[in-house]
Amino acid sequence: MSNALVSNTSMPNTQHPSFSSHQFIQLALDNQVLKFGEFVLKSGRISPYFFNAGLLASGEMLSLLARGYADALAAQVAEANNGADVQELVIFGAAYKGIPFVAATAQALWLHHGINAKWGYNRKEAKTHGEGGNLVGADVSGKAVWVLDDVITAGTAMREVVEILEQAGASVAGIIVALDRKEKGQSDHSAIQELASTLEVPVRALVDIDDLISYLADDHGAQNGQHKDATQLAKMQHYREQYGV
Repeated sequence: MSNALVSNTSMPNTQHPSFSSHQFIQLALDNQVLKFGEFVLKSGRISPYFFNAGLLASGEMLSLLARGYADALAAQVAEANNGADVQELVIFGAAYKGIPFVAATAQALWLHHGINAKWGYNRKEAKTHGEGGNLVGADVSGKAVWVLDDVITAGTAMREVVEILEQAGASVAGIIVALDRKEKGQSDHSAIQELASTLEVPVRALVDIDDLISYLADDHGAQNGQHKDATQLAKMQHYREQYGV
């Protein structure tokens, strides 16, 4: 009897000891998650890059992203506990993209750090039958919860998640996103800086625009002609100077 599933790709590389921002950027470029070019944002700005977390749609990409979240969480809780063992960790995925992220991160925390985190997520619309409500998974009442998301642009969606958690009796311990654009919003501060200040909690990112600039400056794009553009580094640096915090 033949195997039901046959792989036509090489076996995954499982030897990476921790998350690598450059490895993540390269993989994101290879899979069109990250693109360089000209993109009109909702704000009207012309951005030289675009990040679409909805395309993190393979086991390899999701595993690397989850490893990044897990490493960041493990470091944060170790710092908060002064190196002591983690007694309890609750993580939460903001619907919709955050749902697979939080599930995969719970697995990565257990596999790579021995942390048995509880996890949950919210629904966009409250369920009116069965268990009802708009929260699924771990009971967050009375818990300090870490929230995972892809990108914070204006911060509106994250503030809605925070409100949902507070209504459920939870508090927010911190927020971790995949990418921080480090851009000014309506003020001289970024949405992430404003959230961190308002909530008085740490807001961390796995990768930011400075990592993207570093990637281009190191000429990693030479590995793939599709990513290499002699003018792209200058465009990114100019955008950072014009809109960055």
